[in-house]
Amino acid sequence: MMRTLKQRVLVTLVATIVAGACGTLAGYLAGCAVAIHLAEGTLKTLAARTIKESEVASGESRSLLATLNASPYASCSDAEIAYFRELIYQSQYLKEAGRIRGGKVMCSASLGRLDQPVQIAKPDFSQADGTEAYWDFTPFQIGGLRVVGLKLGESYVVFNPYTRLHREFPPIHYTGTAKDNPDRQSTVLKGQVGDAVWAALTADGETRIGNTLYATRCSARYFNCVTDYIYIPDALQIGRSELTEFMVLGGVIGAIFGFVCSLVYRRSRSMEQQLRRAIAADQLRVVYQPIVRLPDRRIVGAEALVRWTDEDGFAVGPDVFVNLAMERGFVGLITELVIRRSLRDFAETLRIYPDFQLSINVAAADLADPAFLPMLEENVTQARVVPRSLAIEITESSAVRYAVAMETILLLRHRGYAVHLDDFGTGYSSLAYLNELSVDAIKIDRSFTRAIGTDSVIGSIMPQILAIAEALHLEVIVEGIETEPQVAYFANASGRLYAQGWLFGHPVSIDEFLRILIEDEVASLVPVAVALESTHR
Repeated sequence: MMRTLKQRVLVTLVATIVAGACGTLAGYLAGCAVAIHLAEGTLKTLAARTIKESEVASGESRSLLATLNASPYASCSDAEIAYFRELIYQSQYLKEAGRIRGGKVMCSASLGRLDQPVQIAKPDFSQADGTEAYWDFTPFQIGGLRVVGLKLGESYVVFNPYTRLHREFPPIHYTGTAKDNPDRQSTVLKGQVGDAVWAALTADGETRIGNTLYATRCSARYFNCVTDYIYIPDALQIGRSELTEFMVLGGVIGAIFGFVCSLVYRRSRSMEQQLRRAIAADQLRVVYQPIVRLPDRRIVGAEALVRWTDEDGFAVGPDVFVNLAMERGFVGLITELVIRRSLRDFAETLRIYPDFQLSINVAAADLADPAFLPMLEENVTQARVVPRSLAIEITESSAVRYAVAMETILLLRHRGYAVHLDDFGTGYSSLAYLNELSVDAIKIDRSFTRAIGTDSVIGSIMPQILAIAEALHLEVIVEGIETEPQVAYFANASGRLYAQGWLFGHPVSIDEFLRILIEDEVASLVPVAVALESTHR
């Protein structure tokens, strides 16, 4: 039983409140998700920037180590120490350099030659080429900060701790790792991390482990990786006031979105059920728009167009409810209704006027439905009309999308029906398929008609379309004619030209259409009657 308007309003109100609450919660969660996403973006940007800087620094350190080992001066001599100082002064990323012999620092650029050489600890990491890395290179500290050092041969260098490579920007933290190859050891060169995140620290990518976001970039040239990471609570606290505003806004948007979605869903579901009920009750309306012969503007046909007003009294456009029926798989019910109703309305007219033609649109699914042709034949037989009185209109997409369409078109023409290609030029390879489709006429889409008299490229294509239609002996029906200048454009065109549009008549009921048709017939007889009367005089 159909629900009353009051019941529908109550259901809509309840659905709106629930959807609005869910939307608000979704907006809050979306705000948090966006905050985390922004933090991830910041991490990726910092990690990418840092690995580039790291590669430059690594290249500089390797180059300097090679230069130190090739020093032309005596080891730890005054000349060599001066040489080291000059090299360090020119370096961007290195703060110290010197000599190590027997596990002891013998001299450095800043300290000079040590009277008491300083023992160093074992390296934290060794690479296959002999490079040794120290993430805390005792005894050197710069400004109270522990430093990272590299040793190769008897030479060592110390990185400047004041570059981005060795600084953190709270609440974003930074760590650097090193590995000699994928199957051997890895070690942390900078920062403190737990054992559970090694995979995240030694491979390119972004990941979330527990309550922490990580972004890692590894050098393609050297043995190191860099990782920027942030704790999620800290990420949510970045720009706390702005984040709060965003969450509020997200909550509002979420509420609106939820509200709209609930209405759309309810409308969509109820629309399908209403449409099915309307089809079953034969409540869809069929209206008819005149098709005229352009040279004399005589009405020679009509296109059947389906219309529907839903149970709430709203007119629903055919582009909405026909597409809905196609998506849900019952468009054939609408096609059958239109065929049955229009043949009932025009049966007598089609018998009286054998040259009059009724055009009916069919969908792609109809062409693929084996029950379509038998249904069409049954209705034509019951109406006691001949097949040539009907023109079956198909779209380009219908013709191209289904392979069975070609066979169906050939069967329709074999049984005497005319076949028209609707919306010609709006998609697909029209010219390539036109000759193969074996149709009787093409209907030029209204977008081409609107372009007549303008500088649009679309308008310049019209002469070519008319020429192709004439070469293939096809009738042409021009849709969307609304002005006399549009009619005048076709005054000198050759071929069999027809038209439909508001200039010649709007879609109307069968009673109104038949009245217009009779008036058109009477008007066509007046010149003949006048001529006969003149002859008898």
